[in-house]
Amino acid sequence: LEALGELTLTVDADVIQADGGTRTTAITGAYVALEDAIATLIAQGTLKKSPLKTQIAAISVGLLEGDAFLDLNYPEDVAADIDFNVVLNGDLGYVEVQGTAEANSFSRTQLNQMLDYAEGGIKQLMALQKEALLDA
Repeated sequence: LEALGELTLTVDADVIQADGGTRTTAITGAYVALEDAIATLIAQGTLKKSPLKTQIAAISVGLLEGDAFLDLNYPEDVAADIDFNVVLNGDLGYVEVQGTAEANSFSRTQLNQMLDYAEGGIKQLMALQKEALLDA
């Protein structure tokens, strides 16, 4: 935060159209907006360098009738036995894992499978974030 000095950046993420996953979409999109705003401040000479340490993205994952699903839509989310939101940083370190077993418990093997799915999905999202920032 010291790198920002007296600046305050507010990111207001409104997901206008969604079929589930609004929280994870807001996190993933907010990173792009923040990175873009910081690039503008650097170009204007307001900041010398980015205060951000790493990229961040999020995705939902869950189990539906024993099968793992990535980026659950609304019908999948409400029917899922287990659903998680996973947030990773650019080093694929965990920022947050939030989940609930709705109807049934889950095994460590199933948890690992869901986390593997989430990591793969987040890698794709991070590539899309980088692409969006190149086009900005």
